[in-house]
Amino acid sequence: MEEVVQMKSYMQRMGRSIQLPVSVLPAAALLVGIGHWLPEKWAAAQFLMAGGNAVLGILALLFALGLASGMSKNQDGASAVAGLVAYSVPVAVLAPASIATLEGIKQSAVDPAFSAISGNVFIGILGGLIAAALYNRFSETKLPMALSFFSGKRCVPILTAGVMLLISLLLMFIWPPIYNVLVAFGKMMVSLGAVGAGLYGFFNRLLIPTGLHQALNSVFWFNIAGINDIGKFWANAGTKGVTGMYMAGFFPVMMFGLPAGALAIYRNAKPEKKAQTGSLMLAGAFAAFFTGVTEPLEFSFMFVAWPLYVIHAVLTGLSLAFAALMHWTAGFTFSAGLVDFILSSRMPIANMPYMLIVQGLVMAVIYYFTFDFAIKKFNLMTPGREDDVATTTADVAETVGDDKYSLKAKRIYMALGGFDNLLVVDNCTTRLRLQLADTKKIDEPAIKAAGAVGVNAIDQRNLQIIIGTDVQFVADPLKSLVEAKTPLSTLTADTIKPVPSVTAEPADSSPKQTVSEKVYSAATGELVDLTKVSDSTFAQKMLGDGFAVEPNDGKIVAPVTGEVTAVFPTKHAVGITTPAGLEVLIHIGIDTVTLDGKPFVAHVAVGDQVKHGDLLVTADLDAIKAAGKPVTTMVIFTNMDHVAALKDRTPLGQIKTDELVLAADALKD
Repeated sequence: MEEVVQMKSYMQRMGRSIQLPVSVLPAAALLVGIGHWLPEKWAAAQFLMAGGNAVLGILALLFALGLASGMSKNQDGASAVAGLVAYSVPVAVLAPASIATLEGIKQSAVDPAFSAISGNVFIGILGGLIAAALYNRFSETKLPMALSFFSGKRCVPILTAGVMLLISLLLMFIWPPIYNVLVAFGKMMVSLGAVGAGLYGFFNRLLIPTGLHQALNSVFWFNIAGINDIGKFWANAGTKGVTGMYMAGFFPVMMFGLPAGALAIYRNAKPEKKAQTGSLMLAGAFAAFFTGVTEPLEFSFMFVAWPLYVIHAVLTGLSLAFAALMHWTAGFTFSAGLVDFILSSRMPIANMPYMLIVQGLVMAVIYYFTFDFAIKKFNLMTPGREDDVATTTADVAETVGDDKYSLKAKRIYMALGGFDNLLVVDNCTTRLRLQLADTKKIDEPAIKAAGAVGVNAIDQRNLQIIIGTDVQFVADPLKSLVEAKTPLSTLTADTIKPVPSVTAEPADSSPKQTVSEKVYSAATGELVDLTKVSDSTFAQKMLGDGFAVEPNDGKIVAPVTGEVTAVFPTKHAVGITTPAGLEVLIHIGIDTVTLDGKPFVAHVAVGDQVKHGDLLVTADLDAIKAAGKPVTTMVIFTNMDHVAALKDRTPLGQIKTDELVLAADALKD
């Protein structure tokens, strides 16, 4: 069982790492797509297409670099260099000319399998994984004094070259049969026509919870088995009406089907939860339609209503099968959203792509009524239908020096099962990031009763608990409890207290003074609705209301006037409190806590007085993007109970740091 969990975790990390090279593809699609929209004889058209094809031509190398970096323990540049070496060695050693020399035969007599080594994504993936494994094992190796220059990270690329020579020697004998099996599998699936496309679509969705769908995608979208649907589509190669058959059927589902399913989920939510559910579903539907990013919607019901997810997988398979049967084709490089649809519709190899919109409208009707029927018939607990759970939890024993954070940490520690279940404690700006022996053993209602805003079980091992901007004060005592291997019996008080799902606070009848606050943009760039950002914690306003900016440059400034009350150690977030008591969090990028502060330079310290427009942090946006992280910068009002209103919102669009975004009425005691 332990091996299965480890393998699943490994595959999920691999899936996340693959997203880095895949994220480069939209740039190639944009260049090639615009090139085909322009008249063919224009020099600009040829220029743009050449640039896009240059990216597509090094896809295997990008996989090697991305996996080597993403799978290494700290994403150091040395691991990426090792990935480059790991890919280059077999490509050079196993090239047809080299094989002919080694075997003493004519190049025309070399097995055709070796012609497929260069540019093969399988070789890129293999090289990247080996490079990452060697980096994780040997990056801290200390060599004798005479060789000390080559110690540590420097030895990894050298070691990788030697290991890949041995791998290349092995591949000389096993690559031809492996390649022939892959080609046979590809030919078999292609021979199934629409049925093969439908089976692929079904398993593509079904495997998403495990992360294994990325491996399946590589077989059909790239050149591992000779199908290479993405590469051929954007190169205008293959057969019109066939090339693109493993992509086209996703457009009706992602642009129309899933958003209609989200509407059914909203319509079936309890009346008192419709507003919250509607916000969640609307954000997910918007992302699915425009970008093809469906995870926010899919994960909202994937586990709590798994039969509905199986239905979704079946409908996806049917959509791919029908589009392939009708030979309606379109393509994408990122995902099947409106942006990729528009870009691909002018590709010469696309076949009747606008019929996919007609199919999408039909899929929307099917999704809505199928989801609506299944939710009601089987009483599925989709978002907004879950019961309001009240729980009873053992009160914790207080000791000298305990504050509210220590008590919260103790309650969470107990709800997680203690040190036997809680293995690793980490945190970012707003949430605890935990590794557990088994996330199924937690008491989720008790965690929420302890004061957590939300709980997100990523998989059987990884759990996130959303606390708020004071998460560090909870994480520290929680780590201490784990390191001391504190028995649960020493924390439990004698009494059992009922903990209701909602705690009412006594009304405060003291007079309050309303103070108007002006809030400005934290960066120059595109103003974004908070519900549209790709982090559900911010999008669902778990930490409070606010807005977001897609910055054009790395100058992040104070959106309000006040005192700096927090500068996080990783420098990716700053807290400011205004004279009226409004608490503002400026969070630069999404999941940038994992970058250890490298792309950031802080210009303020706790206690500094700032006015709006003062420089807080300089961020290296290119470095953040290169690490695969969005640069979206959020401005959040974390004490919303003290904010009477948010008003006068600036229309979405380009904005500068000195431009007013909104005004807030802060209540001052």
